Amino acid sequence: MLSDAQKQALVDLARRTIVAHVTRCGDPVALDTDLPQASGVFVTIKRRGELRGCLGTLQCSRGLAHEVARCAADAASADRRFSPVSREELPELGVEVSVLGPLEAIDPHAPGAIVIGQHGLVAELGTRRGLLLPQVAPEWGWTVDQFLRQTCVKAGLPADAWQHGGRISRFEAEVFGD
Repeated sequence: MLSDAQKQALVDLARRTIVAHVTRCGDPVALDTDLPQASGVFVTIKRRGELRGCLGTLQCSRGLAHEVARCAADAASADRRFSPVSREELPELGVEVSVLGPLEAIDPHAPGAIVIGQHGLVAELGTRRGLLLPQVAPEWGWTVDQFLRQTCVKAGLPADAWQHGGRISRFEAEVFGD
């Protein structure tokens, strides 16, 4: 879907946005590369390989570049699991962008419905929704069952909600970073 040049431009955009947001120096960063439509995007920040922030959207209504920049700033400052990124941390940060394909409702009991490393998951029940990116399960060494359970937990649901009325959707993503 994305060329190597487009991927590099989006990673650079995310990094420049994080630096501008944290240092409060510089104007919003523009990207003049023509980009395809996407179903969603997440920006992940890691410090020395450890998660430091990750936020995104399932709707790229204002275009992929705009959403990458917005999610990068949010990941640096609005992920409730972490304090905002400080200036001192900037040299130690790695940036990863996940461009999401469309959501597909699935029966999680169906054989082969979820492939670890290929699919990300969304769990929904009522007003609660949680998402885990495709790279999360292999990073933690999870089985399909563990991946389903953890996605439900991320949604603030009981771990077995996927077996009791929770809706599960899968998606694929292009994941790239520095």
